Amino acid sequence: MRTSVRRKSLTFRLTLLFAAASTAVLLVLGLIVAQSVEQHFEEQDMEALTGKLELIRHAMAKVRSPTDLAAIPQQMDDSLIGHHGLVVALKGPDGRTLFATEGAPFPQPLLDRVKTAGVNHPYVWQVDGQMPFRGIAAEVPTGVPSWPPAVVAVATDISHHRNFMDSFMRTLWLVIVGGTAATGLLGWFVARRGLAPLREMRRRATEVSAQHLDQRLPVDTVPVELAELAESLNDMLARLEESFTRLSDFSSDLAHELRTPVSNLMTQTQVALSKTRTSGEYREVLESNAEEYERLSRMISDMLFLAKSENGLIVPGQETFDLADEVMALFDFYGALAEENGVALKLEGSGWVTGDRLMLRRAIGNLLSNALRYTPSGGHITVTVSVICDNTDTETVHLAVENTGEPIPTEHLSRLFDRFYRVDASRRHSGDGAGLGLAITRSILRAHQGDIEGRTGEDSNIFEMWIPTSIVTPHSAD
Repeated sequence: MRTSVRRKSLTFRLTLLFAAASTAVLLVLGLIVAQSVEQHFEEQDMEALTGKLELIRHAMAKVRSPTDLAAIPQQMDDSLIGHHGLVVALKGPDGRTLFATEGAPFPQPLLDRVKTAGVNHPYVWQVDGQMPFRGIAAEVPTGVPSWPPAVVAVATDISHHRNFMDSFMRTLWLVIVGGTAATGLLGWFVARRGLAPLREMRRRATEVSAQHLDQRLPVDTVPVELAELAESLNDMLARLEESFTRLSDFSSDLAHELRTPVSNLMTQTQVALSKTRTSGEYREVLESNAEEYERLSRMISDMLFLAKSENGLIVPGQETFDLADEVMALFDFYGALAEENGVALKLEGSGWVTGDRLMLRRAIGNLLSNALRYTPSGGHITVTVSVICDNTDTETVHLAVENTGEPIPTEHLSRLFDRFYRVDASRRHSGDGAGLGLAITRSILRAHQGDIEGRTGEDSNIFEMWIPTSIVTPHSAD
């Protein structure tokens, strides 16, 4: 059985991150402060202990006789007046204890340190497991050179220091816990506010549907970090809207285009079957049906060609030829029709390309067919072929077909190459084609890594196509 794992929200993750970061910072800062305070207390204690040790050292240096040595305990008592918590132990040159503060036994490890060179830090111990002391020990010479040095141990009660540090650590932990909770709450609030644009983008995204593809995400009101994401999503929505519109228009146009021939076939067939007819009449009905079938066949073939082109399944042939020769061949084909319509055909220039001869002839033929259809009597069609170079010295063949006549309205230029699109809607079922010619032309050129566009001139229409002199196909790349 598959177990679903609940994913943590980004708000939860950010809140946890804020809380963890603040805890770490407060903990490190608290430990540093605690260490600094402890160090300060130790320095204070060492200053007091060192001062008392120097006082004793000075007193022992004045000892010149046993009588002077016997007076030392009284001096020690006098020197400790007013120094609460300070304890001293003094062993004379003969090893006897000359003075020792009551109730403060010094541990042997402290006294043994006087024999160890280089030990300067204080020694800490506890009396009866409760009262802590910090002390130092040292050898103190007397004023008699022949006597061995005396041993002095000085210590101070650090209970008040320990109490302060215990209270400080409790306060520190309370501050850390409170700071973590406060930072977590603040982090949750900040994360919620910071992620509000994402929730707004999600809300807007839920409003997008097939009927509302015009919805866009706000760009100006989101943070800079999300602006690029919003722009990318808006671009995606624009492409989806355009594709959906084209698909809807295509489906509608396809239904209209198929309805007419199918309706004609059904009507003629039903009329023919309504009563008995002669073989000649049946032949006329079959010939009419054959024309409709041919029209349907051409439309289906064109649709298959466009579908292959959109999916990159068209691989042009590789043949080098002069486009001017193909234009002249098409002039021969359309010459009679042009002469009948009173239209003059003219060719200027030449240009060699490597590509599929039949495909490119079909593309140019579609342009000439459209030009002949919309050029008035007495007009002319001029085809110009030239070779141009860009900044990278890449050669491209430019072919322009210009015909005189009424210019195409500007609002139609961007859709001329859409499937089933006609500038004059009244010609939709006039038999002038299915409206796929320019769409096929563009597909052929793009298969050759070229392109086409239409523009208007002064009392004329111009269709320009660009074709690289050589193309790279999957076969040639191998």
